[in-house]
Amino acid sequence: MMRPLLMCFVLCVVYGSSKPTEKKNRAYHEEPLSHLEHDDAKNYDYDHEAFLGQDEAKTFDNLLPEESRRRLGIIVDRMDSNKDEFVSEEELKVWIKNAQKKHIYDSVEHQWKDFDLNSDGLISWEEYKNVTYGSYLDNPQTDTEYDYSHMMARDERRFKVADKNGDLIADKQEFTAFLHPEDHEHMKDIVVQETIEDIDKNGDGFIDLKEYIGDMYTSEENEEEPEWVASERQQFSEFRDKNNDGKMDREETLNWILPADYDHAVAEAKHLLHESDANQDGKLTKKEILDKYDVFVGSQVTDFGEALLQHDEF
Repeated sequence: MMRPLLMCFVLCVVYGSSKPTEKKNRAYHEEPLSHLEHDDAKNYDYDHEAFLGQDEAKTFDNLLPEESRRRLGIIVDRMDSNKDEFVSEEELKVWIKNAQKKHIYDSVEHQWKDFDLNSDGLISWEEYKNVTYGSYLDNPQTDTEYDYSHMMARDERRFKVADKNGDLIADKQEFTAFLHPEDHEHMKDIVVQETIEDIDKNGDGFIDLKEYIGDMYTSEENEEEPEWVASERQQFSEFRDKNNDGKMDREETLNWILPADYDHAVAEAKHLLHESDANQDGKLTKKEILDKYDVFVGSQVTDFGEALLQHDEF
């Protein structure tokens, strides 16, 4: 079975479906922790989604306060990774980041059985290659829309970078890094390399202005150029090409596609700590968190009986 679309991760948008005048953007920005307004004077709904993730926050909204507190207590025990009976700002930040990446973990889980052919809890490069490129390997063809040989070599290179111990066998963490490299520090170089290879048409290892614009916009005959194209030319000259040599090198490309954004998880961890740290010692006890449970999680004040949602993990 051939899976060409699996190779297109979040940074590499499938451009063919876009209109020529539409801007195509390769820069990766983290999603906000919540799309709700962050106004604690009104409610803590933003904090609930930031702390739990959107879906789990909705689940808590249907629980009685007692059950909501009980489940929060279980979460507190999980957050306390070093088991010192305190939750630090760092542990809060890690929890929030993991909650926000749940959709990524769910995606990996959904695909896992398709590739783990021998059900040993690991995915080897051979397993991935056979599932993804099996029909091509059985009957290689050169007159197809896709260059499968090139795609396979590129995937193998990325797989080897994700495979930290070099055994060509990926565990869940390594496979997640392979499928979603933009979220992992050790994968940044390969993300940059793949991006340059996609855009660098003259093969000099850099991205010049023409290549930069050409990746975003394809002009058509007698078509007036959109205003945003001129703006992007200015962006390239003033912000992308930092050393003003007329092209982007690897570091400049990294700053473009994986910018060092404001860290919303750090800000939210600091906020939750400030709201709950009764003795102001810079860390939270389980009691401090449960005393302010309504800041972290929602609940229903009234009894909805059969409507209460239960999760096996709790």
